[in-house]
This record gives sequence, structure tokens and C-alpha cells, in this order.
Amino acid sequence: MTTTEAAPKPAPVPEGSRTVTLRIQRFNPEVDDAPHFETYDVPALPTDRVLNLLFYVKNYLDGSFAFRRSCAHGVCGSDAMRINGVNRLACKVLMKDMFAANGKQTTLTIEPIKGLPLEKDLYVDMEPFFEAYRAIKPYLMTYRNEPTRERIQSAADRARFDDTTKCILCACCTTSCPVYWNEGSYFGPAAIVNAHRFIFDSRDEGAEERLDILNDVEGVWRCRTTFNCTDACPRGIQVTKAIQEVKRALLFKRT
Repeated sequence: MTTTEAAPKPAPVPEGSRTVTLRIQRFNPEVDDAPHFETYDVPALPTDRVLNLLFYVKNYLDGSFAFRRSCAHGVCGSDAMRINGVNRLACKVLMKDMFAANGKQTTLTIEPIKGLPLEKDLYVDMEPFFEAYRAIKPYLMTYRNEPTRERIQSAADRARFDDTTKCILCACCTTSCPVYWNEGSYFGPAAIVNAHRFIFDSRDEGAEERLDILNDVEGVWRCRTTFNCTDACPRGIQVTKAIQEVKRALLFKRT
């Protein structure tokens, strides 16, 4: 008795979809000497996110394709990548905003974020990024005895640093920075944003220590105010503004 394998089912094509060409950077360190691009034609609905199209490639066209993803709701920051040359979260970019006008063919170029060591396809080694984050001591620091009740903070005091509490550590800002690309020892925007969050927290007593860290040659003074970081942030944080406020705090002490 012989058995025959069932023919694979054709990849589904949703009704009302448009064919989009994905030009994806691929790299397998076990077989490739250098990154290269491969193209895939996939169906896309206006309500799809770019992440949906990447799943289509992974599930139906090439199971070896590697990329990071987790929550798919713009909260975890795992799927940061360059989409048509701009750092974005793939789960937040709607295809209706990417379709070419007048029914023309749409092509998306997908690449990994820059400035971090490439490991495979679209994912990079995030350790240098998190090393800089840890270096600025991103936690509440106090030197007095623990209070016997909640540390009270006014709404105005909270508003002082509220914007920088929104960071999800996706690295979009840091890896959009030309200084970071060329001088990898620079702390980078995300680390400075997270330092800002505590430097201006009225309950924190470690501002001077963090400012000393950021006053180093690899700290805030490397910023060239290109606004790439602000443009790239998927959470709308005014990153460049936060960096300038840290610079002023160094010049005039925390206010």
C-alpha cells in the first residue's frame, strides 16, 4: 500500500484585496555572506497592517523568514523595522495609507532597523540598546528612609515628565539617529528619554547622578538635533524636546 502526500493548499486571497510587492531584506548568517533583497507578491486589504503582510509571507510563502513580533497592538515595540526607509512599528502602519494612488502597483521595501548588529533577516541584536538603557539607571532612586505612606505627587509635578513615560523601548528613535549609526557608543535618544522620565520626577533623588552620566562624552552633547528621533517615535513622544530639556538641566541644574 502506498500513500501520497496531499497537494499543498493554495495561499488564500481575500476578496477585495490588492496585490502588493514586498521587497524584503533577507540574511541568513549560516548561508549568506551579506544581506540581499527578495521580493514577494502578497494580497492586502486596506485594513491590513504591514505586520499582516509579513505573516502572510511567513505562513504561506517562506517559513524561513524571520522577524520579531509580539502583541501586534503597538504596545510591546517588538516589530520595529524600516518601512520604505522610515522606522516604524509594522503593526501600526495601515495598508490604506501605503497603497499607491490611482490603482498603481504598490511596492514596500522592508529592512531591519539600523545601527545594531544584524542577526537574521529583520531582527537585530538589541543588547547594545538595552545596555545604554540600563546605564542611565531607569528606576526611582531615593536616599532617605522609606516613607510610611504613598509618595504624594501633584498633577503638575506628574505633567512635568508625563510625555517621556510613554516610551515602549522599541528603539525606533535611537536607530533613526545618524549619530548613533556612526558612533555606536552614543547613549542614544531612548536612553536619554528614560533618564528624563526620572530626572524630572519630583519623587526621585537621583537626578544629579543621572545628569553626571549623561554629561559624559557619549551623552546628550552628541545630539545634533536632527529631529529624526521625534519623527520616528510611534508613541508621539517629543524626543528632541526631552533631550534639550536634559541639556538645560545640565547647564542650569534641575528645575
